[in-house]
Amino acid sequence: MDVRQMRSPEPAPQPSRPVEAVTGERVLAPAGLSLANKVLVALLIVASLLFIGTVLNRAFAATTAGQAIKDKQYQALFLTNGQVYFGKLSNVNGEYVTLKDIYYLQVQQQVQPKDNKPASEEPQISLAKLGGELHAPEDVMHVSREQVLFWENLKNDGKVATAIKEFQSSNKK
Repeated sequence: MDVRQMRSPEPAPQPSRPVEAVTGERVLAPAGLSLANKVLVALLIVASLLFIGTVLNRAFAATTAGQAIKDKQYQALFLTNGQVYFGKLSNVNGEYVTLKDIYYLQVQQQVQPKDNKPASEEPQISLAKLGGELHAPEDVMHVSREQVLFWENLKNDGKVATAIKEFQSSNKK
């Protein structure tokens, strides 16, 4: 064989690396992921896991809240505007919570004293049933969950629950 006819051996293939094209853009050759891409994939995996964890946490917390309602008791619903309503709470896992058989506290304070006697310092607090107001609302309320600070079950022998029972027994027809 003639030396001229012999070809020189081709160089061994090199692992692919980013190469710069004529435009100056970096192009990734197909051999593997660069460090930046590996970091991006890792961040996507972490973000996905956090999202799934948040969804599961909310689902578990919502289920627990719904199970905490004691059906045979009344609940107190505290709103962000300072109002408190008492009634039978349901649908605490939805966008709106539902309250039925509703009562609220009415504060009555004497504006002018009678017979020149000084007004009592203590306001009179009474329990009022929803529905007797001027606008005659139905006895159900749907409150945006964003407006709810918290709610709690009332003991059956507490003052509010006792007052509700007395109101119900005196207003039976």
